Amino acid sequence: MPRISESTVRRLSHYYRVLEEVQAEGKRMISSHRLAEREGITSAQVRKDLSYFGSFGRRGLGYNVEHLRGEIRSILGLDRRWRVLLVGAGHIGSALLAYRGFAAQGFDIVAVYDRDPSRIGQRNAGLVVQDIADLPGAGTHGAEIGVIATPIKSAQEVADSLVAAGVRGILNFAPRKLFVPAHVALRTVDMT
Repeated sequence: MPRISESTVRRLSHYYRVLEEVQAEGKRMISSHRLAEREGITSAQVRKDLSYFGSFGRRGLGYNVEHLRGEIRSILGLDRRWRVLLVGAGHIGSALLAYRGFAAQGFDIVAVYDRDPSRIGQRNAGLVVQDIADLPGAGTHGAEIGVIATPIKSAQEVADSLVAAGVRGILNFAPRKLFVPAHVALRTVDMT
């Protein structure tokens, strides 16, 4: 299989959301044209994106919404549970802990770390906030993903600690460019 571009993966997640909406509307089939229209791209792009992973539709009929949604869910890894470490228990971190959508999509926050002494030892969404200084030696709690919800000044240090702990992917909410080894996937959420 050829290397799949980040933009293709991003579009797949958009298709998945469209399919959720269409399924909620009670529709059973959707054409590549309709999927494309909802995303502001061409139907040829939709077909090309999906062709990387197999043949899911029928010419003239389109795609079975439930089947395609299930296939994309599997491709994106949403058909399994992902254990997540969260670093930063401030406003953004607390909001992420309270957000039930993560668990609904298969992301379980299993540990939370912070450097603020007033937060360490406190419970937040059922988890005891641990000292970030303990992270490198604590391992990943079986987590493959780390989430950074810290101030800019500590984000790179936190990324280094997460990499040292063994995570394979990082979701960064700090508005700063981070540097991680090539084997670690990094996504930054720009909330500015």
